[in-house]
Amino acid sequence: MTPGSISIANLSRQDAMRALLAGIAADLQAYPQLEQALQQQFDAALRHKSADLAAAAEAITTLVDAMQQRRAERVALVQRLVGETGNMVQAFALLKSPAREKMEADWISLEAAVIECKRLSKRNGDLLAEQYTIMQRVLHGEEQIYAPA
Repeated sequence: MTPGSISIANLSRQDAMRALLAGIAADLQAYPQLEQALQQQFDAALRHKSADLAAAAEAITTLVDAMQQRRAERVALVQRLVGETGNMVQAFALLKSPAREKMEADWISLEAAVIECKRLSKRNGDLLAEQYTIMQRVLHGEEQIYAPA
C-alpha cells in the first residue's frame, strides 16, 4: 500500500492488519540493506573515497526515507486497529496465537536491527566528524597551540 492509495481510516480491520504486517516484513527485509549501506559508508570514509561515500549516502537516504514512510503508516494502522493511544503489543494481541508469536518475534528482530543500525550510524558519524576535525587542523592549523593554563 502506498500513501494516498487508500485512506487508512477506510480500511477494514483485516486489511489494516495485513498492511501492518506487510510493513513490518518490508522493514525486516530493508534493514540488512541499510546495514550494508552503512558498512559501505564506513569503508568509503576510511579510504577517503568521496564517490563511494556519496553513493552510500544516497542509498542510506533512500532506505531511511522508505522506512520512515512505513513507520508513519504503521503508527496510523495501529491507531486504526486499537485506537489513538494504541501500541504494537495491543495490535499483535488481536492476532491468533501462532501469527501473534511470529509477529512478536519479528518485531523483536526489527527492534534489534534498528538498534544495530543506529550504532553503525553513530560510528560512521563519529568517524566522519573526526576526519573533518583533522582536515580542519591540517588546512587551518591549530587555533591555540599554547593555550593559557
